[in-house]
Amino acid sequence: MKNRCVSLVVLILCLFTTPLWAGTITLEECLEQARRNNPVLKAAAWDTRISEEGIRQASSARYPRVDAQAGYTLQQAAQGVKIGDLSADTQQPDYVSTTLAATYTIYDFGRRDARVEQARALAESAAHTFDGRRSDVAMQVIEAYFGILEAGRLVATAEEEVAQVEQHRKMAQALFEEGAVTRNDVLQADVRLAAARQNLLASRNRRENIWLQLNFLTGADRTFRGELDEKAGIIVGDIRTNNDNTLARRPEIKALRKAVDASEADVKENRSNFYPELFTRLELDYAQNDKVTEQTIMSAFIGLKLNLFDGFATTSARERAVRSRSRSQDLLRQTEGQVRLEIDTARNDMQVARDRIGVTESAIRQSEENLRLNHERYQERVGTATEVLDAQTLLTQTKSDYFRALFDFQVASARLKRAVGEL
Repeated sequence: MKNRCVSLVVLILCLFTTPLWAGTITLEECLEQARRNNPVLKAAAWDTRISEEGIRQASSARYPRVDAQAGYTLQQAAQGVKIGDLSADTQQPDYVSTTLAATYTIYDFGRRDARVEQARALAESAAHTFDGRRSDVAMQVIEAYFGILEAGRLVATAEEEVAQVEQHRKMAQALFEEGAVTRNDVLQADVRLAAARQNLLASRNRRENIWLQLNFLTGADRTFRGELDEKAGIIVGDIRTNNDNTLARRPEIKALRKAVDASEADVKENRSNFYPELFTRLELDYAQNDKVTEQTIMSAFIGLKLNLFDGFATTSARERAVRSRSRSQDLLRQTEGQVRLEIDTARNDMQVARDRIGVTESAIRQSEENLRLNHERYQERVGTATEVLDAQTLLTQTKSDYFRALFDFQVASARLKRAVGEL
């Protein structure tokens, strides 16, 4: 019974610690896991929520402001008046006082509206910035996903090279024992075998590191390993990149355009500071004073407030807002140029990777035939060990180039989709 309880606890722990993936892990599943669990996105999501509160804060100026104040005053002597030879106290030496006031801005030449407009633009900019970060994380997930697939193929290629060199080493040893070749062939095979094993260790380490990166991006346990979909691919349709609508889809461009709108609203707000403000105030004052007949005073006030001089602070704020707007506009133009550059380079990389795939496919067949011929020539003692080892290295290099081209094409396709705002 005790063993059953222990087994049940272990099973429950395994269920809670095992990722939700089962079977082959698709690229779509990794992207969805990253959207939900990526720590960078979780932290960035707070920026959007914080900026939304900025709208509420800016909109508060459209409502009256109500203030309450209470206090207790203790004086050395009560204040009084003197008329001729007579004197009389006008208040108590100590008293309680309270004030309740409501102040409302009737008109301020668009200052409140500009402040709300700026807050909304900043909130939308934050939302688009978050979309851009989510696109960046998706791109990182895609690079890690295909990086693992590529590393897996390179590991398999390195294992094949180790097996081939080991086979050649056995053959060289046998021929050396027969006296057909010198010991140099065996030593040469040993050196090349050590190099092949180092390459295998490096390929395995690279695959392990990319797995750690993928698990971090998707929020999975760092020890998790699974089987990825070898048939995964990025489908790129007919993408037109020669119009402004392409740039408008990029979250970064949307965010910067909203930042420009926010700067415009900031300029408008600071310009309104040079104009007066019309406001009204309702107030209820109570002061404890048994020397007067009315201790509670209710009043209404309507006034016009205008700043005459503040040490040029208003002028400086306006100039800062204007220069900030110019900076936002220049940053938008710079980013638009960078996006066009990303589109062009990604498209070029796609085309080159596609061509590399075609070239290396035929090169693999030629390298395999070259290795077979050199292997037979060495067995027949008309070839050298160097030729066999060079042919093995050439085949490994050709296969590695093919797999790199294959996955470079997928990553370049994803980069193009990200560049046009479709990722």
